[in-house]
Amino acid sequence: MTKSDNLQHEEWRKEYEKIRKVAPEQDLKYNRSEIPIKPLYTVEDIAEPESSFPGQYPFTRGLYPTMYRGRGWSRRQLIGLDTPERFNQRQRELIRAGSNAVSIIFCNSFYRGYDADMVDSLLVGTCGTPINTMEDMRIAFDQIAIEDISVGLNDPIGFTGLAMLLVLAEERNIPYSKITGTSNQSDFISHYVANHMFYRISLEGSLRILLDHIEYTNKHVPNWNPVSIVGQHMQQAGATPAQALAFTISSGITYIEETLKRGLPIDSFAPRFTFFYDISISMFEETAKFRAGKRIWAKLLKERFGAQDPRSMRFKFHGQTSGADLTRQQPLNNIIRVTVQAIAGILGGAQSLHTDSYDEALGTPIEEAARIAINTQNILAEEAGLADVIDPLGGSYYMEKLTDQMEEKVWAYIHEIDEMGGMLEAVRTGYIQREIGESAEKHQRAIDNLERTVVGVNKYQIDESQDKRPPLTRVAPELVEKHLQRLENFKKNRDQSKVQKALEQIEIAAKDPSINIFEATIAAVKEGCTHGEIIHELREHLGFGHPNIV
Repeated sequence: MTKSDNLQHEEWRKEYEKIRKVAPEQDLKYNRSEIPIKPLYTVEDIAEPESSFPGQYPFTRGLYPTMYRGRGWSRRQLIGLDTPERFNQRQRELIRAGSNAVSIIFCNSFYRGYDADMVDSLLVGTCGTPINTMEDMRIAFDQIAIEDISVGLNDPIGFTGLAMLLVLAEERNIPYSKITGTSNQSDFISHYVANHMFYRISLEGSLRILLDHIEYTNKHVPNWNPVSIVGQHMQQAGATPAQALAFTISSGITYIEETLKRGLPIDSFAPRFTFFYDISISMFEETAKFRAGKRIWAKLLKERFGAQDPRSMRFKFHGQTSGADLTRQQPLNNIIRVTVQAIAGILGGAQSLHTDSYDEALGTPIEEAARIAINTQNILAEEAGLADVIDPLGGSYYMEKLTDQMEEKVWAYIHEIDEMGGMLEAVRTGYIQREIGESAEKHQRAIDNLERTVVGVNKYQIDESQDKRPPLTRVAPELVEKHLQRLENFKKNRDQSKVQKALEQIEIAAKDPSINIFEATIAAVKEGCTHGEIIHELREHLGFGHPNIV
C-alpha cells in the first residue's frame, strides 16, 4: 500500500470501530470450513498473487486455456424415475430442453445389490430407475445415441451398469472407444464413510473390483472415466467443504498408489480420474474450494507422483448443487438456493453440472421442477454472461486469500491422513466418520441456535397452511407390476445353463487375482445374468463389509 492508502485504511478502520464497537480485525465471521472471514480484504492479504494463466500449471485459474469460451460445461440432470420406460421418456425430454449429457440414478434396490423382485414392490422405482437386466438397459437408452453423448452412470462397485452399456454398444455395432462418460459412484471409500445406502463388499474386495475396473477400461474403453472420487456423499453427510475436498483428495492418493502397484504408468490412467462434489450455498467458500482443489491436485500429481502429462494434473470435477441445503418448507425458495450454488460451481470451473429441482427435498422431481432446474443452467450460461470471462474472481483480494486458506486447511488434513497410513486406514479406525459426524453436529447446532439462518426454517417462517408444496411423485403400481412381470419373463426365457456357468466364472474371478472381475461381469451380462445375481456372487466371495468399521 502507498502512504495515502495506509492513511485511508486507518481512517476506515476508525470509522468501522466507532460504528461496530469492535476493531475490524476482531470482527470475524466463520464459514462452514471454520475459516475466519474479515469484513474487508486488501492487497496486504495476498501473500503471493496467483501468476498462472488458465490451462497452465497449477491450473488454479482453469484447466483449459479457453475454459467456457471454448466449450461450455456439460449440463446434465441426474434422473432416476419409475421404470426404464419412464426414464427414457424423461431423459429425451431433457435433451430436447437443452441437457447435453445423460445421467441415470438407479433404484435403491440396485444400490443395495438386489433385483426388483428381491425387495418389497412398494420400494421399486421410488428413488431411481430399476435396471436389472440387459432388456432394461435397452429400454432406458432407446433412441438415445450413446456414441454421441456423455453418459454418467451412478454405478457403484460391481459396475454392472457400465457392463450393460458396453454390451448395448456391441449390439449397436458401436466401438468401445466411442463410449464416453463416468462411473460416478466408483469411489467405495465415500460409500463406507457417508452413504450407508450402498451395498457392502469388504474394503479389500471393493479395492480389487475397482482396480480391475480401472485396468479394463484403461485398455478397452479409453474415453471412459473409471474413477469418480465423491465428495458429495461426505458433504451431504455433514463434512465441511474443506473436509470434503481433503478426504476425496486423500482417497485419490490411495487409488493412484494402488493402481501404480498394478504396473500402470501414472500418465496412462491419471487423466481419466475425476471428482464429484457437492456445492453448498456458501458461494465464495465453494468457489475457493474448487480453485484450491485444482492447485493441490496438480501439485500432488507432479511433485509426488511424477506425472509428466498435464492432463494427469487436471482436477476434473462434476458438481451437484447441494440437496442438503434445500428445504421442505417454502420449496420455491430452493430455486434461488440452487441458482446461487450453480454460480459457485461455474465460478469454480466445473466441467459438468447438475442443478437440483426445487422439490427434491420432498421426493422425485415433478416435470415442471426438472425443467426449471435445467433452465437455471441455460439462463446462467446464455443470459447471465457467466461463461464470458475465465475465472472472473481471480485477483479478488478476498477470493485469493480464501483460496490460500482453503489450500492450507486441506493440506493439513492430507498430511494427517498420510501419517495414519492413508485413507483406508483412516476409514478403518473411524477417524473420517468421526470428523464428518462432528461437523454435521456443529452445523445443525448453529441452525438450532439461530447462528446460521435457513429461510423458512428458523427465520421468515410462514403458516403451514400457506406453505404450498408440489404433489409427491408416486410410482404407478401398474408400472411396477409391468416391470416385475418383464423381469420374471426375462429370467424364465434365458438359457439357465449359460447363466450358471457365467456366475461360476464370476466366482472364479473373485477368487483368482489373475482374472479381471469386470471382464467376467461383461461376459455374465451377455449370458443373461442380472444385476442382483452378479452382486450376490461378488459379495459372497469377496466378503461383506459393514459401514461401522472401527
